[in-house]
Amino acid sequence: MANSLSIVTLAIGLFAATAARAAEPAAGAGLGGTSWQLVQFVGGDDTKIKPDDGSRYTLQFMTDGKVAARIDCNRGNGSWESKKPSELLFGPMATTRAMCPPGSMHDRIMKDLPHVRSYVLKDGHLFLSLMADAGIYEFEPTAAK
Repeated sequence: MANSLSIVTLAIGLFAATAARAAEPAAGAGLGGTSWQLVQFVGGDDTKIKPDDGSRYTLQFMTDGKVAARIDCNRGNGSWESKKPSELLFGPMATTRAMCPPGSMHDRIMKDLPHVRSYVLKDGHLFLSLMADAGIYEFEPTAAK
């Protein structure tokens, strides 16, 4: 009898722990289901680069860990993950390969995305930080269509 009571107690404890974990949001849950357009890039040397049209540079974070992107004249998709608070890692991104016009931020962004390591949501904006203090991309929510 004591043995079956121990098994029931253990089962209740495991169920409670699993239910508590399921109720906790994933570390990057704040990004899932959101869409952003580029405001500016600020380099580690304080150089600022602003796109002519931020709506040509967008990131859409899906709740299933996928990301859809528009990087000027190209479109892409890949994956993202955030296992810890403020952590953000992008997986490889498959993109179209059109030549964007002079002045495009396409090449810079495509080179930088694999080096994003963290994010901050502040005052309704998304800030993506590159490793080694190389710079920060600032995004704002996309306009509803």
